[in-house]
Amino acid sequence: MKEGEMLKIRVPGSTANLGPGFDSIGLALNRYLTLSISPSHQWFFEPLSQEVQDIPKGEENLIYKVAASLAEKYGKDLPPCHVKVESNIPMARGLGSSAAAIAAGIELANKLGNLQLSEKEKLHFASTLEGHPDNAGASLLGGLVIGLIGENETDLVKIDDVQVDIVAVIPPYYLYTSDSRNALPKEFRYQDAVKASAISNLLVASIIQNNWELAGKMMELDLFHQPYRSKLVPELLQVQREAKQLGAYGTVLSGAGPTILTFAPKGMGDFIAFKLQKEFDHCEVTPLFVERKGAQVFYERVENHT
Repeated sequence: MKEGEMLKIRVPGSTANLGPGFDSIGLALNRYLTLSISPSHQWFFEPLSQEVQDIPKGEENLIYKVAASLAEKYGKDLPPCHVKVESNIPMARGLGSSAAAIAAGIELANKLGNLQLSEKEKLHFASTLEGHPDNAGASLLGGLVIGLIGENETDLVKIDDVQVDIVAVIPPYYLYTSDSRNALPKEFRYQDAVKASAISNLLVASIIQNNWELAGKMMELDLFHQPYRSKLVPELLQVQREAKQLGAYGTVLSGAGPTILTFAPKGMGDFIAFKLQKEFDHCEVTPLFVERKGAQVFYERVENHT
């Protein structure tokens, strides 16, 4: 960093699965994690917003752990920094807060360590840390992503043209991914796996064609995870019923939950959000949109008032 400059990193939040696209489909959303980085004598993470008030302030911070691990992999040491952290991505609500932190840590290491990583290298490292490429891929690249993590690389397709409105219903409670994963079955019958895969395939085909009416139908036919997790998020089936009556295409759990996303025709998001807020007044209900840009890294001038 040059004198008078501050490094900025801005990463979008995300949703994953879209129902049957379990652990493989992600979608970047217009909630953001923003880091403002300046040189310091030691690592310090300063929270600037309510969502990150309880984050670790030192080297136990997830962003630092990711950055340090990646830098070590390439034999680099990172200079200590003061990192101001701001976010409006709810923690432990299924909107990709951890994946955003992982993506931010990767970009931090890449810039401070001058690693010059390719997009594919960043994606595979993030996917390996997360265990799947959905949230991480969306946060790094933006748009809608469909991916598969392999032993040595992560293959991913990005779709930018997503013609749909989105409404988030965010319950007031936390649901940690580990707890939500424990609700899933340990085994899947072959016949069920074939049917679930067909539903997922048809979801992807309909998204490519921007046929969201069919996509919404496939979302709600998911067999992989929502039937098991719905008991942890009682609002899911209720929102599905109400949203359908309001003209929505389909409603799904966002990631592991508890956030619920409703997909609606373009131009109807605000109307559906208004109606759902009346029915679910204990939740935050807000329209969202697809963020086409992924992680952004840039410098900002710092005014010196001395």
